[in-house]
Amino acid sequence: MSKLGTSQIYHQGDGSGLDCIELPVIVGKNLRRIRLRQGLSLERLAKQSGVSRAMLGQIETGKSTPTIGLLWKICTSLTVPFASLIAVGDPEGIIVLRRDGSKLLSSNQGRFTSRALFPFDSERRTEFYELRLAPLYCENAEAHAAGTRENLVVAKGSVEIAVGSARPTTLSEGDAMLFEADVPHAYRNLGTDEAVLYLVMTYAQMIG
Repeated sequence: MSKLGTSQIYHQGDGSGLDCIELPVIVGKNLRRIRLRQGLSLERLAKQSGVSRAMLGQIETGKSTPTIGLLWKICTSLTVPFASLIAVGDPEGIIVLRRDGSKLLSSNQGRFTSRALFPFDSERRTEFYELRLAPLYCENAEAHAAGTRENLVVAKGSVEIAVGSARPTTLSEGDAMLFEADVPHAYRNLGTDEAVLYLVMTYAQMIG
């Protein structure tokens, strides 16, 4: 969800069947499928997303593991949910997501982590995440696709949410906030302990 220069996507534990070796291949296959479905050449997607053709080619062939920032730029350009690039199947019935088998999105030496609280399966309109911010850390996020909304609730700590040019809002434990996320925004931990937030991200429409 962020503009991250040192971001990583990695698998914690081995309960989900998705590990860091498989991930570049999965992302590459999904990116190629979505790009071709939309009738885009690598050159066209490179121009739309601001990601070089060479990098897009490396991602599609599984030769490069992209940062979270690059993935968000690509998703925004393609107007698809973030999870669509990491989809691994279409699970049915009851699904249990164990903490020790979760996938984490991490940036800046782990000072910001995002844990998906939904399976990386098919494209979806809504995504659910657990966010953790290190003490006094600020995470800057790029604008998402038009119509994207974020609904946050603070489970632990005190945080400041800045959205576009609006005055920042301070949230305490138990406070919630809904905002249009198609402008740059930021999450700042105001305390000296780790802050925990839960985020529901809703996209304007399904892409199919």
